[in-house]
Amino acid sequence: MAKETTKATAPPKDLSAYSIKKTNPVVKVIIYILLAIWTIINLFPLYWMFTFSLKTNPEIYGINVIGLPKEWHWEFYGLAMQRVNMLKLFGNSLLIAVASIAITIVVSLMATYALTRLVWKGSKLMNSFFMLGLTIPLHAALVPLFKAIKLVGLYDTYWALIIPYSAFSLAMAILICTGFMGEIPKDLDEAAYIDGCGVWGIFIRIIVPLMTPALATIGIYTFLQCWNEFMFASNFTSKLKTIPVGVQTFFGQHTTDWGIVGAALVIATFPTLLIYVFLSRKIQESFMAGAIKG
Repeated sequence: MAKETTKATAPPKDLSAYSIKKTNPVVKVIIYILLAIWTIINLFPLYWMFTFSLKTNPEIYGINVIGLPKEWHWEFYGLAMQRVNMLKLFGNSLLIAVASIAITIVVSLMATYALTRLVWKGSKLMNSFFMLGLTIPLHAALVPLFKAIKLVGLYDTYWALIIPYSAFSLAMAILICTGFMGEIPKDLDEAAYIDGCGVWGIFIRIIVPLMTPALATIGIYTFLQCWNEFMFASNFTSKLKTIPVGVQTFFGQHTTDWGIVGAALVIATFPTLLIYVFLSRKIQESFMAGAIKG
């Protein structure tokens, strides 16, 4: 009887031994139709923005709002690049985003390591203090931050945006890192310590390489937050402009060339599309890993 029970409960060596029920063809067709509709809904804003950027104002205000333009005005992209020096705006936004990502990753990794791997009084209280950052709205911090930035002489500098962006991304980054780092066995720390590694050696050689999915998640999240942010960028800088602030200058007081506005929006969206095209697999792996760890 013991042998029979063992045979019955032992899992098959090959996963193909599990039988998979065939899906009903009608259900398959319905699923494909729903997925096609969902794809069209998600791609339509990109299509509309692209066609919008190639139309003149009369055509935009006319009947042909959704359809393809009658004349393709590619010159709007050149005008958008020249009118606000889009390359400089790109450089400003990219520098601020990269610096914010680097600071957020380094600080969040070190803070999470201290909170989850080191034993000291007040670690749970400090973790709760960091998590309070998730509850603070940006609008509530606008005036105090503006006065502080003016006071220390950082107004209209890169640091006027890098520091707030990093600070407001830190709470979410620590939350993500805590879920990942909590799944790393502490036996690795003990083994590395026996082999002669100190605290920094364990952190750099053991923890950081295993946190790659978390770093990808934090980097993507912080980049999107910095690249699309408008409120801080419009209040903490004047001459130093980012892409969202630069796009705002296309709106006139009485008239607006909406085709040029659409071209500027397409140019501003281009980096995020590139990130998704080249890093789509990494993005999916990082968010799937984060969901499993959580």
